[in-house]
Amino acid sequence: MEVLLVCLTALLASGLTLFSGFGLGTLLFPAFALFFPVDVAVAQTALVHLANNLFKLSLFWRAADPRTALAFGLPAMLAALAGAWLLGALEGQPALFTYQALGAVRAVTPLKLLMAGLMAFFALAELRGSIKQGPARGGLLAGGLLSGFFGGLSGHQGAFRSAYLLKAGLSKEAFIATGVVLACVVDLSRLAVYAGHLGRPEVADHAGLVTLACLAAFAGAFLGKRLVRKATIDGVRRAVAGMMLAVALGLACGLF
Repeated sequence: MEVLLVCLTALLASGLTLFSGFGLGTLLFPAFALFFPVDVAVAQTALVHLANNLFKLSLFWRAADPRTALAFGLPAMLAALAGAWLLGALEGQPALFTYQALGAVRAVTPLKLLMAGLMAFFALAELRGSIKQGPARGGLLAGGLLSGFFGGLSGHQGAFRSAYLLKAGLSKEAFIATGVVLACVVDLSRLAVYAGHLGRPEVADHAGLVTLACLAAFAGAFLGKRLVRKATIDGVRRAVAGMMLAVALGLACGLF
């Protein structure tokens, strides 16, 4: 049962995240967490996430925009340190309320509500008219800081990264490729933090499941690449906005 659920989730989420720039980790982690302890599920998700991003990088790296990646990536890395520090300070943050759903206790915290509000704001702005706006490369600094900060704080950096990359005037191929480059940098940093979890027996004993999930994610990315030719940049923008609203709702409800 766990093999079917995890692999199907990896396949579908990988195809979606190719266009949105985020979503694989958000959707795959709950699937792993149904069968494994939370810290083990985090490590397993990080492995699949990195493997899938490296695979996507092999498909799209030629289209990446180095200047955009550098302008966005450096402030994101610095801001991630601040976010990680704040995470340690807020580790005991009490939940506003909790409830039982899908076989687990769901907690709604002030941080999740803040992030949900920001994501919803960016998503609605995108849907209401930013599709017609021109490039705004100056916003990459702010985008890198915001994305990196929340990446270090909670790991949900992809939505903010995509929202700002859309303003960089990139083609759909460059948007996807540049986002993948930045995601690989973040994933390598995360795996350094999760190194202790990767050596746990629960992870090693289920290496086959992680491998199958990686292969399913590769298939999703490969199928998604074939659809990229038919997509437009406006379609990509709407996909990003829709995914941001979905993640915002999940955060506000305590599901993520």
